[in-house]
Amino acid sequence: MKQYKKEELRTRRDFIRQSACASLGVTGLVNALAQMRLMTAAMAQGGGGTGYRALVCLFLNGGHDSNNLLVPRGDPASDAARKDYETGRGVLALDRTLLQPLTVPATTKAFTKYYGGNVAPMGLHPNMADVANLFNSGELAVLCNVGTLAFPVADRAAYSGGQVPLPTQLFSHSDQQTQWQSSVSDKPFTSGWGGRAADLLNASYNASNSKVSMSVSLAGINSFQVGTSGQVTQYVVQSTGTVPLSGFSSVSDATDNDPYDGAINAGGYRLDRDQGRRLKAFEDIMRLTHANLHEEEYNRVVARARATEGTIGAALTAAAASGVDFDAKFVNATTSLGQQMKMIAKLIAGRTALGNNRQIFFCQVGGYDTHQTLLTSHGNLMTELNNSLKAFYDTLVALGVWDNVVTFTASDFNRTLTSNNVDATKAGSDHAWGGHALVMGGAVQGGDLYGQFPSLKTGSVAGSIDAGTTNRGRWIPGTSVDQYSSVLASWMGAGSSELAAIFPNLGRFDSPFSVSSANLAFL
Repeated sequence: MKQYKKEELRTRRDFIRQSACASLGVTGLVNALAQMRLMTAAMAQGGGGTGYRALVCLFLNGGHDSNNLLVPRGDPASDAARKDYETGRGVLALDRTLLQPLTVPATTKAFTKYYGGNVAPMGLHPNMADVANLFNSGELAVLCNVGTLAFPVADRAAYSGGQVPLPTQLFSHSDQQTQWQSSVSDKPFTSGWGGRAADLLNASYNASNSKVSMSVSLAGINSFQVGTSGQVTQYVVQSTGTVPLSGFSSVSDATDNDPYDGAINAGGYRLDRDQGRRLKAFEDIMRLTHANLHEEEYNRVVARARATEGTIGAALTAAAASGVDFDAKFVNATTSLGQQMKMIAKLIAGRTALGNNRQIFFCQVGGYDTHQTLLTSHGNLMTELNNSLKAFYDTLVALGVWDNVVTFTASDFNRTLTSNNVDATKAGSDHAWGGHALVMGGAVQGGDLYGQFPSLKTGSVAGSIDAGTTNRGRWIPGTSVDQYSSVLASWMGAGSSELAAIFPNLGRFDSPFSVSSANLAFL
């Protein structure tokens, strides 16, 4: 692992990474990305990339207690990981006989650092049967102990000694959510890594045929998809369809009041309905030329929104004609998360209408701030997550695009291993740091654990990576968000130069592409 005190520009690759965005102020980052956009746009003139790829960010809002997602299930008499888990978890410990068993290969590298290569028997939460099956069939992987980092933090002493710069406002929901979505944990927020990736990749892959933004959100405006140039702006879609102009129906509305029904007149407006007449009058006004630049730009924004609304409608029409019954696929996933993922599946099915070869989706679900009644509330959350991922998998397979989509989870942070109450019916856990993430897709090297499964020892005992001066079980991350995210961006088509611009702090950490001990070859 690279050490903060001994950081050197040892290779040409390190030099490029460090210098590409040497100044991470707003001006420095924007200028670096602007130059990279010019380079990628120039390369795109020789022909954009072919083949469709989509990245789906699933953000678990509130801080996911992943200590009860991926759990040691061995005999505590002989399994150190299980013994430490039971000791630290207390009343929140899950019965090892109820866990969903994972077939972890004996060759996994995830137990090298803290367990001497001895692979512990592992399982997923009892309510994650389908996700466990996806893991065991090689369709899904688990990334262990990932979190926000400004520089590598080797151990508890390095954390407590204050020699290593840390992410700002650790354990704060809003700050850690932003840092996860930006991948820049030591500077004020200016843009998200998904937005920066879209800024750089859009010209190469989408420019000629694109009819909708590369960045589509099912959960409102978010930090993850904020770009630097304004050229690729996030477009928000609801789980029920587009967000229409206030006072008008959705383009996909099939009711009798639909103002867009072309059966009435060639313009597509129902002039026998008040909504249709209002819409026609509104768009007639929008087509006027305005001397005021602000008014003219407002017109253009509205016109783009209306055009995109029609494009989304065309995509949903194409999805309906795909032969896949989306409602049947998601019959066990009618929750908020399931409905968001169903809409993403529909947009992927109608991708030809959208015109993009690269697409980045964002969805989000709350409820993960489990300070109390964790066993019950977390169990319900795991059921929702399990059913949604299974339905999404089944749908993408039916559409024939399973190999073209990678879905990954992220969250504010993990939660403390120890509970905050001795009563199991009331106990929860508090804000912590490094946690586990899921990565799913046909391109994923599934059926394995990546990164390093953490030592579960709390406090200051030998081998502990428990941050701070307490014994709560706040794991110092072994993998940075930068490393995790760069593998995802690379799969989307970002080369080494683009990665250096998208992730300006990446050079501070072991390369996820060339350093085997990083154990991040999940794609």
